[in-house]
Amino acid sequence: MPLFQQQYAGENSIKNIFYGRIPVVHATALLKFEKQSIVQELMHNLKYRKQEDISAFFGAWLGEKLSALNDYKDIDVVIPVPIHKTKKRERGYNQVSGFGSEIAKALSITFHEDVLLKTANTKTQVFKGRLKRMETAQTLTIKNSHLIKNKHILLVDDIITTGATLENCALQLLKIPNTKISFAAIAMTIS
Repeated sequence: MPLFQQQYAGENSIKNIFYGRIPVVHATALLKFEKQSIVQELMHNLKYRKQEDISAFFGAWLGEKLSALNDYKDIDVVIPVPIHKTKKRERGYNQVSGFGSEIAKALSITFHEDVLLKTANTKTQVFKGRLKRMETAQTLTIKNSHLIKNKHILLVDDIITTGATLENCALQLLKIPNTKISFAAIAMTIS
């Protein structure tokens, strides 16, 4: 499986996706996502075939790597990109919770699933372009904001494609005073 290095170098850098849109401190993805690859198969198994343990496996793997990097020593809390309670009930889990939880363990920091919530059950983002994905912003809300005030947040997701999902979440989290945002994902698409 092709691995990314932290802040994958070159024109496809994760931080470059967000340049001029939101201030990102650090960004990383563990794997390259390509269609008809083993990574796509693993992601489908995680999201659609009830193989929740894949999330924790990748979280432990990336967590070990991040814990060795000075750049990630000042992260205070890990927050997963949320899914709506209806989708969570259908699937049985949030596919990035295990990933985020294991990263938090490796960094010896807090994991919070109860801060960023999705208030509307939107259709899957897979076939949407960036502008349609941005419409999801109004479906997010912050709860328990005191848990992240003055914190450096590591926001975790499964796959970075256009960056719209992470951007929407980050824009909500950055409304809380003195927050900083970094990103980690299981995989990133390459254009």
